[in-house]
Amino acid sequence: MKTEFMVALTQLSAEKHLPKEVVLTAIESALTAAYKKDAFAPEQDISTKINPTTGEVKVYVKKTVVETPTNLLCEISLAEAQKLDKSAQIGDIANVESTPPHAGRIAAQTARQVILQRLHEAEYHVIYEEFTSREGDIVTGMVQRITPEQIYIDLGKTDAILPSSEQIHNERYRTGQRFKFYLLEVTRTSKGPQILVSRSHRNLLRKLLELEIPEIYAGTIALKSVAREAGYRSKVAVAACQEGVDPVGCCVGLRGIRIQSIANELNGEKIDVIKWSDDPAVFIANALSPAQVSSVKFNGAEGTAVVTVPDKQLSLAIGKEGQNARLAAKLTGWRIDIKSISASTAEMASLSREATVEAEEPTTGMEELVPELVTAEEPLTPEPLSEPELVGEKEFATSTEPVASEPVGEEAMAGIAAASTDYELVLTSELQPPVQSAEAPQIRFAEDIMPARSTKAKAKKGGMKDADLLAGKSKSKKTHQRQASYSEEDELEELSETANSSAEAHTTT
Repeated sequence: MKTEFMVALTQLSAEKHLPKEVVLTAIESALTAAYKKDAFAPEQDISTKINPTTGEVKVYVKKTVVETPTNLLCEISLAEAQKLDKSAQIGDIANVESTPPHAGRIAAQTARQVILQRLHEAEYHVIYEEFTSREGDIVTGMVQRITPEQIYIDLGKTDAILPSSEQIHNERYRTGQRFKFYLLEVTRTSKGPQILVSRSHRNLLRKLLELEIPEIYAGTIALKSVAREAGYRSKVAVAACQEGVDPVGCCVGLRGIRIQSIANELNGEKIDVIKWSDDPAVFIANALSPAQVSSVKFNGAEGTAVVTVPDKQLSLAIGKEGQNARLAAKLTGWRIDIKSISASTAEMASLSREATVEAEEPTTGMEELVPELVTAEEPLTPEPLSEPELVGEKEFATSTEPVASEPVGEEAMAGIAAASTDYELVLTSELQPPVQSAEAPQIRFAEDIMPARSTKAKAKKGGMKDADLLAGKSKSKKTHQRQASYSEEDELEELSETANSSAEAHTTT
């Protein structure tokens, strides 16, 4: 039976990848819990020891040495303690062997559960200690299970988690594939250690370079800076720590075999190896490769570098969707503003013109006193005219627009009166003149808005002679002279007589 126990102990330690001492300690603690529950009192302190060679199990009860014991379960006399250990003194703890002859079914079941629990705890502790020391390093694992949120990776001793945020977006994962991962973090939980890995972290590229290039691992070449956009493109700045060593050539390898193996591991990601320089201008120019740089200027206050490139190299310097410029900015730590030579020349010319104009225009200081200038002469808006008044059954409308017409005299008035008798004649004093603007023409009579007739045409059409016209002029003159002294009734009578006489003359003709 002892031989079977040792075989089982060896097999269990091999399956759990645990040392025999750890497994033996777990069995001892399990047996202690089982015996205490089955054969000892709750207040007794017991311990179990297993001989690693023979597998013999012994149970000991811890008792305090006193002169006269009162509680035999927890105390022992000095004489009995000295039989076990001659150097025992009062107050010491003595281990008294009290191995039960047998254990019951409940004790065996309890021992089994405690053994499994202790083995799991020991296994978790070993895994945690192992992967904590490897945090920030590369591990190799196989895709075990894929879920929408994360991917479970089998690392051999335990499982790791690859979150969606740490995956390469253009990379497709299948069950059974083997990849290299960057070990991000190891945390202790109730269910064991939780391990997070990454495929998109920039340090994965750094560790792959150290793994594939011996010069970097040995320290001959220093890896200064790494900028990465996972799955698309990366830039690496290297510098030689020994004279006569080409850092870029060592990283690329013969016919690019070294850098190509790293790119294949990263699913065909493009990797640019750049020589690092102490001069920021040279370093920025190298970081923007394969584009050629004409000049680099720095703005120390804003931390910006203005880079000038040839017109044909502008799109190459910026890259697809600005990728080359972004990676160069991450690699160098400067904010990079890329301009073409033509744009930079035009900008400098405009700045020089503005400086020349400002130098030629002296300031008088009046701008501070008079912030706004108002033009002295502004167009005046004419006031609206009053509504036309109704006179009898007809309406005489007025217009605010100037009417281009010939001047109306007494001859035209006489001709209008002779042409028609349907209209009532109204004195100008009865009409309220509208308010006119300074520029609008003043209208005195209703006839002013009507088209003027030529006196010659009227004379030919009506057959009027020169004498009749002269008579009409004299009558109109008399009429206007009387208007100043006559009353309104007299004016009406005079106008009616004039209209009748003109109508009679028209009939006779």
